[in-house]
Amino acid sequence: MKAGIITFLGSNCDDDALYALGDVLGADTSRVLYNENELPELDLVVLPGGFSYGDYLRCGAIARFSPIMAAVRKFADAGGLVLGICNGFQILTEAGLLPGALTRNDCVEFRCKWVNVRVENAQTPFTGELSPGDVLRIPIAHTEGNYFDRPENISRLNEENRVVFRYCDEKGQVTPEANPNGSIENIAGILSEGGNVLGMMPHPERACEELLGSSDGMRILRSIALYATNRTPA
Repeated sequence: MKAGIITFLGSNCDDDALYALGDVLGADTSRVLYNENELPELDLVVLPGGFSYGDYLRCGAIARFSPIMAAVRKFADAGGLVLGICNGFQILTEAGLLPGALTRNDCVEFRCKWVNVRVENAQTPFTGELSPGDVLRIPIAHTEGNYFDRPENISRLNEENRVVFRYCDEKGQVTPEANPNGSIENIAGILSEGGNVLGMMPHPERACEELLGSSDGMRILRSIALYATNRTPA
């Protein structure tokens, strides 16, 4: 699998993504800068976490205008796999590649902690190694992770099985207490209409080895690699 990690001004998880995908998973990885106009030949594009452009104006609102985003949109429109993590998720919503918005945590503070997420849809390019109901232990680190959209759009996400992860407790129960940011219906990750773009607030790249506290994030990254390897070229 060939994976490209976009580096925006202010990204701080791009090296983590390069390490998890390259050193741990063994994928062919490369860094792609924000001011480039084209992508190399890739199976996966990752928009990493961080504070692109200092989160001025709104999280992801400036990064969406970076030159590379036109190439990311073209890649996604052609069916390419795109993974937006934390700030990357925020950028994808600002760019219109995913619906809704990420607003300030209901606790009105930065949250950096381990959380549990339940797999809601295991039939995606990002969850093929998983089963519905699996509980993953993955960390978060954000101030604006409170996912929001209009009720009719949330209903559509549910009807189309596009909610991939929900915050839950260790037993997989989706409860208000397990929700770290107030996200509507405990939503932690969603898919695009085409199913090839995933945005999630938790950081799978920070849960790639047991030494870090959990290797559950690798189950997501391995799922992507498995899908990319078995994918039939168009």
